Amino acid sequence: MLELQKVYFTVQDTEGSDGGPRNIIDGIDYVFEDGKFYVITGPNGSGKTTLAKLIMGVNPLSGGKILFNGQNISALTITQRAKEGIAYSFQQPARFKGITFRDLLTIATGIEEEPRLLEILGRVGICPLSFLDKEVDARLSGGEIKKIELATTIAANPKLAIYDEPDTGIDLWTIGPMVSLLKKELAENRTTTIVVSHNKAFLEAADVVMIINSGRIVYDGDLEGAMPLLDDLSVCTYRNSCEGERDAGCYR
Repeated sequence: MLELQKVYFTVQDTEGSDGGPRNIIDGIDYVFEDGKFYVITGPNGSGKTTLAKLIMGVNPLSGGKILFNGQNISALTITQRAKEGIAYSFQQPARFKGITFRDLLTIATGIEEEPRLLEILGRVGICPLSFLDKEVDARLSGGEIKKIELATTIAANPKLAIYDEPDTGIDLWTIGPMVSLLKKELAENRTTTIVVSHNKAFLEAADVVMIINSGRIVYDGDLEGAMPLLDDLSVCTYRNSCEGERDAGCYR
């Protein structure tokens, strides 16, 4: 349902010796199948988030094509891709002083009827009475703002949902329910899901683990096959905790 054809993202390497072009994404060919759960992982700076942003249209392609359900969406804007059924959840969700969660949901979905808004909140495990009229500002915890971001993403009932490091800033007790929520949305609505993460819970839930290194896909398959390569690349997968491992090259 999503096909990448020789996808490139190139920047001028100002830190290199010759200051020439450098491929952050280096000619990726890949087909994401309908209704599957993908987790993209790999070392810091390998191109994971950049690839996700290329799919959403946040960054423009330097070369290649992106096809979504057979349509070439390479030149479409973020808004146009959203209308086609692609949703994106950022690693660091925006906060808006003076805007409530009710306002944000209405802007994101066009829904104003309170019963339907409450139904959306229930899908992500939020207590409506305490959240609906909260301001989406700096007073919210990391876990709260992540739940709000999840709610606005799944409320659109996307065909393809992309989540960039959804576990950033939340406690360990929130991760399990978040994984269950995304798997439930996939099962009930066939929402093809792409998660950028190193977290073991997401990796274990994946139908396909994709490892990116230096802008190229170096592995795609099950988690068992991925682990030796992740160890070689010094990618911490939170098998227990990253504490104490970061000085040994553990990447988050």
